Amino acid sequence: MGARPLPLRPDGFGQILPTPPELVNRSLPTQDFLPPPSSTTYAAKIADVPDAVLKRSTWQAACPVPVADLRYVTLSFWGFDHRAHTGELLVNKDAAPAVVKAFSELYAQQFPIEEMRITSPAELDVPPTGDGNDTSAFVCRPVRGQKNWSAHAYGLAVDVNPFCNPYTKDDLVLPELASAYVDRANVRPGMVTAGGPVVRAFAGAGWQWGGAWKSPVDRMHFTANGE
Repeated sequence: MGARPLPLRPDGFGQILPTPPELVNRSLPTQDFLPPPSSTTYAAKIADVPDAVLKRSTWQAACPVPVADLRYVTLSFWGFDHRAHTGELLVNKDAAPAVVKAFSELYAQQFPIEEMRITSPAELDVPPTGDGNDTSAFVCRPVRGQKNWSAHAYGLAVDVNPFCNPYTKDDLVLPELASAYVDRANVRPGMVTAGGPVVRAFAGAGWQWGGAWKSPVDRMHFTANGE
C-alpha cells in the first residue's frame, strides 16, 4: 500500500514505481471519522471553526488567512462502498456556500469519494506515496516547489480523490504510487474527467480545474482564485 517511503529522486520526491495491483482500480471502503448520516438525504452544515478542530488542523499564526475567515463544513458524501458518509472540510467563509452546493451535486449523482477529513500537521511531512486518498480543502502550505502560499492556505481550493486524480509535471507524479491513474483513457470510479460531474459542479460556482492546465496538470485541484 506504499506505507514505506520510496527511494528518492534528485528532486527529493520518491521514484515513480508501478502502482500496486490492489490500487490500480482503487475502490477502498471509507473509514468513518465522523458519524455517518442518519438518512441518505444530503445534509451539510457551515459553522465557525471549533477550537478542537483548529488544533488538529494545519492552521498556525503564520498562515495567510485568519481563523475568523475560515468555516468548518460538514457534509454528506458517497463512498466507494456505496454508502453515505459524513465528511469535514475547512474552507474560506466566502467559498463555503459554493463548496456545499458543488458537493450536493456530486452526492446526487453518487460520485464516489474515499475519504473527506481535515489535514493534520503530521501529514505535511509524510512522504506523498498515496496511502490516503483524502478529499480536502484548507492546508497551510506553499504552492508545490514554490515559496508563495497555495490557494489551499486561504481555504480557496479543494482536492478531490488525489490518488485517482494525480498531479503531474514532466515525469513527476504525485501521489507517487498513482502512476496507473495518469492514463485518463482508462476511466474508473472517482476520476475527475473533462466535462464530467465534478468539473461541471465546480465550474457552476466559477471555480477553475487544475486538470485543464498545461504544466503542471493538477487533476485533483479545484480553485476559486485560479491558483
